Amino acid sequence: MLPIAMVVGVFCHNVIDAVAGLAPVLIFVMLLITFCKIEFRQFHITAMTWWLLGVQILGSVAAYFALLPVNPVLAQGAFICIFCPTATAAPVITAMLGGSIQRLVTYSLVSNAVVAATAPMLFTMMGSDVGFMESTVTIAAKVLPLILGPLAVAILLKHTVPGVHRVLAQKQGISFYIWALSLIIVVGRAVSFMLKEPAGCIPLMIALAAISLIVCGIQFIIGRRIGARFGDKIAGAQGLGQKNTVLAIWMAIAYLNPIASVAPAAYVAWQNIINSTQIYYKMRATSATVTHHAGK
Repeated sequence: MLPIAMVVGVFCHNVIDAVAGLAPVLIFVMLLITFCKIEFRQFHITAMTWWLLGVQILGSVAAYFALLPVNPVLAQGAFICIFCPTATAAPVITAMLGGSIQRLVTYSLVSNAVVAATAPMLFTMMGSDVGFMESTVTIAAKVLPLILGPLAVAILLKHTVPGVHRVLAQKQGISFYIWALSLIIVVGRAVSFMLKEPAGCIPLMIALAAISLIVCGIQFIIGRRIGARFGDKIAGAQGLGQKNTVLAIWMAIAYLNPIASVAPAAYVAWQNIINSTQIYYKMRATSATVTHHAGK
């Protein structure tokens, strides 16, 4: 389903702008369904949260300074792919893979809040002239409502209309298909953006795509290893590896060299290839287990 959604996004990119406004609505509904499955009393920040956050913030700065002597735009591309917070859709994939939604959502909230707080200072360090408070408020307004909104509605439903809450909690499979629709829009917008870049930027764009592939793989691996130390390698991998690429593209265009946004645009493909592969093997393993028990 995810590769099909990506292909549709590529070939239909020229008409995506007409429905781009649906993306926030789809993500809101998708997260609402996922959050209805959560036991909110289990939310708490753990050592895993701090480890993942350390890699996200310190790792992004380290990558930036490591690549700065090579090429400033490549340095910014690598930085934004690591610094960008966890994707709002990450809880859906985490749930499908059998990871802890509570741990992932906790890290997602912390991750997004820290990005909103630290981004202005880091962008200023890179030469952006946008005001600190203006930048903080703008970024926070873009990332926090999409997470806190569905969370608040899920809590409200649980206490006011428990029957509706129970039905949504039992319909988790719908979230995946909503995410597939969202992915069509995200990929289409990324492709449209990349095609608008001048032909002279193609070598740099290829280098940015390659950097994002390397960064994507490393983050999934590191996140998985950190998660394994705390008994949840899936939440660790998705928390660190699955990024809010729409936000990353916007931040790169608004605060960095706009061409650097090609890196998170390419990251869309890399992270969803990894997600598709993980889901495929998870479903195959589940099917094999069911067949094995049925044969007994």
